[in-house]
Amino acid sequence: MVRIVISRASRLPAPAASIVLLLARLVLGGVLIAHGLQKASLGVEDTTQMFAGMGVPLPALSAAVVMGVELLGGAALLVGAATAAVGLVVAVTMVGAVVFVHPPTVVFVAEGGWELVGVIAAAALALAATGPGLWAVDTLWTQTRYSGPAHPTPEQPPPHQA
Repeated sequence: MVRIVISRASRLPAPAASIVLLLARLVLGGVLIAHGLQKASLGVEDTTQMFAGMGVPLPALSAAVVMGVELLGGAALLVGAATAAVGLVVAVTMVGAVVFVHPPTVVFVAEGGWELVGVIAAAALALAATGPGLWAVDTLWTQTRYSGPAHPTPEQPPPHQA
């Protein structure tokens, strides 16, 4: 059995980590919304034709799904709502972009490569893994559902370990 130990020194202190997570959510959500608005400004019909021209399967459905993920997922990330689920959905959507649009053999986006969608997927996965930080709907929702101590003491275990 391999045991991985991560020291506290390898992490940012809580207030700084929450600021960094907020900035990451704002940047990622903003980029997703910008791309969704770009597709929406073309319209569903033109976006569908664009997807068809790139060989994306089920182009009408794919266009609607991608626009929804970018617009609604971006908005959810901005406010930190359903962060884990949205992060996973965004990452899967970006994998689809690599498979169908951005060849994995080409890195740079200027050459049609995967770097932008790769970074979006990585950031989305990182947020899914770490959570949204202190200033997020997810955190507020959790705090209102569980009003116990933020860090249970050994004498006072969390409610699910009673």
